[in-house]
Amino acid sequence: MSSEILFNRDAAVARLLRFLSVEGITGKEQAIAEEVRTSLIEAGVPPEAIRFDEAHRRIPLPTQTGNLIVRLPGTKPGPRLLFLTHMDTVPLAAGARPVVRDGRVVSAGPTALGGDNRTGVAALVHLAASLIEHKLPHPPLTLLFTVREESGLFGAKHVDLAELGNPVMGFNVDGKLASEITVAAVGAERWEVEITGKAAHAGVHPERGISAILVASVALADVHRHGWFGKVRCPDGSEGTSNVGTFGDREGRAAGQATNVVTDFVRLTGESRSHDPATASAITQAYREAFLRAAANLCNDEGRTASVNFQARLDYYPFRLPPESPVVQHACRAIEALGGTPTLKVGNGGLDANWIIRHGIPTVTIGAGQNAIHTTEEWIDLAEFERGCLTVLTLATLDVE
Repeated sequence: MSSEILFNRDAAVARLLRFLSVEGITGKEQAIAEEVRTSLIEAGVPPEAIRFDEAHRRIPLPTQTGNLIVRLPGTKPGPRLLFLTHMDTVPLAAGARPVVRDGRVVSAGPTALGGDNRTGVAALVHLAASLIEHKLPHPPLTLLFTVREESGLFGAKHVDLAELGNPVMGFNVDGKLASEITVAAVGAERWEVEITGKAAHAGVHPERGISAILVASVALADVHRHGWFGKVRCPDGSEGTSNVGTFGDREGRAAGQATNVVTDFVRLTGESRSHDPATASAITQAYREAFLRAAANLCNDEGRTASVNFQARLDYYPFRLPPESPVVQHACRAIEALGGTPTLKVGNGGLDANWIIRHGIPTVTIGAGQNAIHTTEEWIDLAEFERGCLTVLTLATLDVE
C-alpha cells in the first residue's frame, strides 16, 4: 500500500492546529514539549521510548526543558535514521490563534503564526503515528525535537549525542517546500560590545561628558562607510552579511536616562554571517576595530575617552554537503518516489542541521509549508504541509541504498 493511500490528511492537519495553539517561544518550551509527548503516547509510542535530555542545563540562557528524544526500534533491517525539528517559535508568535482559510492556516490575531516550526513538529508526530497505525516497515528511527533553535541553535548544539543511537544520516524538517533540499548553509558569529563613557549635565557642562551613544553611532557609521554592514563583499571575492540587533542598556531598555544627561553606557549586540568562517571573523573584526577607533577619537575636555569591551563567539559552523552524498541521494529518491522534482538549495540562515552535521551526522533540511515566517503575515500552505508529511513518511520507509 502506498504512502499516498496511508496518509490521513485530516489527522495531520488536526495535529498541526493542536501544536500551533500551544505557546512555546524560544527558551519556554515546557508546554509544547509536554503536548508533543502526550500526542506521541496517544499515537501509540511507548512512554519509555520518550525521554528528555539535559541540554537545558548546558545552554547558557534560561531554558525550561531539554530536547525531547524518541527512539523507535526498527521493524526491518537498516541503519538508524534521525528526523529532527525544533519546538520553539519566535516571540512574535506568542498568543497565536490558528485558523484555516482557503487552504491556508493563518493567525487570527496580530501575531506571527508559529508555523516555524510547528509544521515540523506536526510532521514528525504524524510520522510516528502513521508508522504505528499502519504497521509500516521501517529501520530504527530517532526523532529529535529541539529547544532554543530560534535564539542560537542551542538545543542542537548541546544535544546529548549518546541519546540519539548513532544514526547514519539526518533529515531536518524546517522550511517551505518539501521538494527543496537544503544542502548548505552559512555559519555565524555573534558579538556584543559595552561602551562606558562619562555622565555629565548635558545643559551645563556637556564638554565634561563622554557620550557612549555618540561613540557607538560614529562606529556604526564607520562600519557602514567601509562596506561591513548588511550585504558584505570582500576584496578577495568572499561574501557575508552583518547586522546590529539591539542598542540599549544592560537590561535591554533604552540607553540613557534623560535628555539632560550625557549617556555614559550603551550595549549593542550583532552578528556576522558567511559560508566562509574566515569571512565571518573578518566582519566581526571590522566591528571591533570600528568601536575601538571611535572611542579613541572622541574625548572630553580632559582628554578622557570611553572604554570598550567587545566580546564575540562562534554561533554555528557553515556546512556544504556534496550532491552525491548518501543523505542527499536518499532525499532525492524519496521526493522522486512521490512524483516530485528535487532541487538543491544553499541557505543563508542557520539551521539545527548546522550543529547536527558538526556532531558528525550528515543532515539535509526539507520544508513543510512555511511562508512569511517571523512576521505577522505568516501562513502555512496546507497542500505543501501534506507533501512535507508524505516526504517524511517516504524518507522513513524507503530502503537506504
